[in-house]
Amino acid sequence: MEAVRRSGGVFMAKNKLTEKLKEGVSVDEIEHFARKYTMEVFTVAALLVGAITSSWDFFTGPKLTILLFTLGSVLGVFFPAPVERGLKQLYSFTYKQEKTTQMIFGAVQIVVAIFIPFVLFGVFGLLAGTSYHYYTRHARSNIDTTTPRKPPGASGDEHD
Repeated sequence: MEAVRRSGGVFMAKNKLTEKLKEGVSVDEIEHFARKYTMEVFTVAALLVGAITSSWDFFTGPKLTILLFTLGSVLGVFFPAPVERGLKQLYSFTYKQEKTTQMIFGAVQIVVAIFIPFVLFGVFGLLAGTSYHYYTRHARSNIDTTTPRKPPGASGDEHD
């Protein structure tokens, strides 16, 4: 029984992961990942740099960053359609560019994260607000499509 379970899916995936951890990640794999997800890598780096620069008061401090993130979230929740259109234009423009231009946009994003991180976090607040609206709308539609269950004892039968 144990041999069958070990050759099955869960244990094979775990063994593959542990083998990958033992082998390590090669430089070629990292380069391939970074080429495939250029904007995502720069965005994560910009978020980390922005969090560090705003937390330790390098230029502006965390108060303005938190305020702009909150204002962006509120705008995204209350005005999801216009905010979503603007964000789609911004990101579709960015992702349609060549890799070199994407790298320049990524470098600019990191520079913005260093000097004015509240702008970066304001945009992420807009993303958070629209995604909150998106997920609550889909959760509501999933709830509406399910058939309501009758409470116990609502079958109409009388019991002694």
